[in-house]
Amino acid sequence: MKAIEVRDLSKTFRIKEKEKGMRGSLQAVFRPRMKEIRAVERISFEVEEGEMLAFLGPNGAGKSTTIKMLTGILYPDGGSMRVLGLDPVEDRRRLAYGIGTVFGQKEQLWTHLTPYDNFRFCGAIYDILDREAEGRIEKLAEVFELEEFLHTPVRSLSLGQRIRCEIAASLIHRPRILFLDEPTIGLDPVVKENVRSLIRRMNREFSTTVFLTSHDLGDIEKLCRRILIVNRGRIVLDDSVEHLKYHYLNKKIVEVRMREETPPPRAEGITVLKAGGEKMKLEVDTSKTEIGEALRLIDADRVEDINISNIPLEDIITQIYRSEGREG
Repeated sequence: MKAIEVRDLSKTFRIKEKEKGMRGSLQAVFRPRMKEIRAVERISFEVEEGEMLAFLGPNGAGKSTTIKMLTGILYPDGGSMRVLGLDPVEDRRRLAYGIGTVFGQKEQLWTHLTPYDNFRFCGAIYDILDREAEGRIEKLAEVFELEEFLHTPVRSLSLGQRIRCEIAASLIHRPRILFLDEPTIGLDPVVKENVRSLIRRMNREFSTTVFLTSHDLGDIEKLCRRILIVNRGRIVLDDSVEHLKYHYLNKKIVEVRMREETPPPRAEGITVLKAGGEKMKLEVDTSKTEIGEALRLIDADRVEDINISNIPLEDIITQIYRSEGREG
C-alpha cells in the first residue's frame, strides 16, 4: 500500500482585495471585493511506505496548504487523496493516530513541563497504556539520547535539545508517517547533523515514512532520495536527488577577495558573476572544470579570503520553474 496517494488535488482561497482611499475603506467594510488565489492546482503524486521525500518550493508555492490537506486540517476543492489508505477529510480522527508532525518554527511541547511529562501527556492523548508508554519513552530516550535532560523543563533546554524532544514526542504513538517542516531551522551545523542522524535512524528502526520540507540543502542531500518541487501551486519537478544533483548542484559559487586587483580566470565552465577591484564572484560548473582547477587559475599568493558555496536552493527552484515554463 502507498503511504500517500494524491490525484488532481486543488485548493482555492477567497480573500478580500484592499481598496485605496476613504471610499475604498467603506466599500471594503460593507461590500468587500473578493478575489481567488489558487494555492494548489491539480497536483498528483505518490509516496511509498518507508520513503523519505523532500517536498520543496519557495514561499507561497503551496507546500503548507498541501500538508494541511494531507493531515485533514484543510479541505480540498477538487481531486482526491489517500493517506495510509484513509481519506483525511472523512477519517481525520483515525488518521491522527497514524501520522505525526514536527514544525521547526513552532513549539508543540508544554515548556513548563519536562520532556518526560510531555511524553506521558502525549501517550495519554493517544490512549496508550501507562506500562506501554513507559517502554516507548525509554526506547525513544535511548534512540534520541535524551536521558541527560529527560527530567529538565523544556524551557531550560537548548534549541537542538528541544527539536530532538519534539521529534521524539511526535513518535510516541508510533506514527507511520512523519511530517517534518524545517526541522533544522536555526540550529548550528553540529546540532543539524545530529538531528539528521536521528531522523535517519528513526526511519531505519521504525520504518517511518518521512515527508520533509526544508530550505537547507544539507537536509535534502543527507536524508532524501527523492525530491518533489512545487511552485505556484503546481508540481514542476518530481525526480531523484541524485538526478537533481547531477543537473543542478554541479555548480559552485566562488567568492574571492584578493590583496590587489586581479583579472578573473578564464576557462570553460567558469562564469564571472561580478568582478571589480580586489573582489570577484565566480560560478564554476564542476562538470566542465573541477573546483580545484578553478582555484589553481586564481593566483593563490594574492588571495586574502575565499568562500565556496552551493547555488542557493531558491535559485535552483527558479531555474527549474523557468525551464519547465519554457517547455510548457
